[in-house]
Amino acid sequence: MLPWKRVLGPLAALLLTAAAVTAPTAASAQTAGAPTSGWNDYDCEPSAAHPRPVVLVHGTLGNSVDNWLGLAPYLKHRGYCVFSLDYGRLPGVPFFHGLGPVEKSAEELDAFVDKVLAATGAAETDIVGHSQGGMMPRHYLKFLGGADEVNALVGIAPSNHGTTLGGLTRLLPYFPGAEGLLTEATPALADQVAGSDFLTRLNAGGDTVPGVRYTVIATRYDEVVTPYRSGFLTGPNVRNVLLQDLCPLDLSEHLAIGLVDRIAFHEVANALDPAHAERTTCASVLG
Repeated sequence: MLPWKRVLGPLAALLLTAAAVTAPTAASAQTAGAPTSGWNDYDCEPSAAHPRPVVLVHGTLGNSVDNWLGLAPYLKHRGYCVFSLDYGRLPGVPFFHGLGPVEKSAEELDAFVDKVLAATGAAETDIVGHSQGGMMPRHYLKFLGGADEVNALVGIAPSNHGTTLGGLTRLLPYFPGAEGLLTEATPALADQVAGSDFLTRLNAGGDTVPGVRYTVIATRYDEVVTPYRSGFLTGPNVRNVLLQDLCPLDLSEHLAIGLVDRIAFHEVANALDPAHAERTTCASVLG
């Protein structure tokens, strides 16, 4: 059995199970060579109302299609040029991406943003990411010059300060060799463990960089980024949002907040265009 299969089974069962629900969609879309159902249009011209293209960054075990079947059309309908990428692919692992070293994935994002800016003629972009996709761009902003190319970063249930994966990672020291296998087989999971070398470097000296607006949208019921408050950031130009403060009836967990949650989508739109932000409540969004 391949090492990545041995690791993904016990350590990321929640993520893998949820991602598998939508895997046929990704398979059919990618096999057919379909673009991303209406977005990733490199002829799109940003409007005066929305002058910055939006780059969507999927999470661990996600991909550029399935992660965004809800949010991408939502933003397209509001007049944004929307793009998404696949990153962090491992050899022999189809459809489930975001598994490679986070630093390398940030380099892929850097190249993708350059491509989007060149195609659209925009000076800056806005980034919206789910889970790892809300954390990984911070490496690009901090170490790869991304602060000059990005106006805002919106993280949906991001793993900014790591996770215990519901406590599973606390078991690693009791299994000799498990941490080494994790790092070798699925580096992105190892990088997201609370206290990892990667996260220590990323968060040293502060969570933010000047010139970028940060929004974090979290859910109290997150079972993957645990504790959920580890996704919040501190520093200038930061807004941390808890879904249940906006709508106590919202029961979305880690996957739902990024895939289907209209409260979260509304807050993404507010973060992208704060000058025209509208109050988010259960009634205003769902009723």
